[in-house]
Amino acid sequence: MIDLILTVCLVSDPSSCREERLAYESRGSLAQCMMLSTPYVAAWVGDHPQWTVKRWECGWPEERKQPI
Repeated sequence: MIDLILTVCLVSDPSSCREERLAYESRGSLAQCMMLSTPYVAAWVGDHPQWTVKRWECGWPEERKQPI
């Protein structure tokens, strides 16, 4: 498993941002995750129209970052 880590901000308040982590099943590398993750990011945006994705990255689940 790899985490797809999204930095998302409210459309109505772009200064209000947070991190979302999606579990992403991948047997490849983090680089492959980045290349194949676009449809998952688009699906998340479609399900959350009040948010916009500013950036995303892939990381191992144990690599937890501090909240934004």
